[in-house]
Amino acid sequence: MQEFIEKDREIFLYLNTLGSPEFDPFWSLISGKWIWIPLYTIFLYLLFKNYHWKGLLYIVIFIALGVTVSDQLSGIFKYGIARLRPCHDADLTPAMRIVECGGQFGFYSAHASNTFFIASFMTMMLKSRYGWFPFFLFFWAAIVSYSRIYLGVHFPADVLMGAAVGFLLGGFFATLSLKAIRKQSVLN
Repeated sequence: MQEFIEKDREIFLYLNTLGSPEFDPFWSLISGKWIWIPLYTIFLYLLFKNYHWKGLLYIVIFIALGVTVSDQLSGIFKYGIARLRPCHDADLTPAMRIVECGGQFGFYSAHASNTFFIASFMTMMLKSRYGWFPFFLFFWAAIVSYSRIYLGVHFPADVLMGAAVGFLLGGFFATLSLKAIRKQSVLN
């Protein structure tokens, strides 16, 4: 396990130090929450277009439940495992670029979990209608997740674990959503 942690730290330092001050505002923006509201509005429009009001209501409920579970699980893991964020690790801070810093613990990334949740959920809900959509969604989730390494707030393993949990939860909650919609006969 120690070898894995050391390799994770090496990969983090490599990826984190690729950055430069000119790009810091861009990656901070990518990592922000408010910048994505227009994208979420587009997602809601596409869901409405394909599932109408009653179906959209079920979908929004399952998205809210799923994102809450995803976010709360990351908090449980962060305090349960208590792995310091890179920006709080005194051994790493002299060698890394700190653009932002969060709470003390970082395993696993809630940003990665939540974005991969949305990517997985939306893929299951719309892939049959928009074949290109999953590629866009997972590219978006990967970019947001990478921003956390760039900014110095998460190790790659934090991001990968968050992505895996989000992916699985997204699939689970999308399946529940589709079952609820079919049961209520609101599917087109």
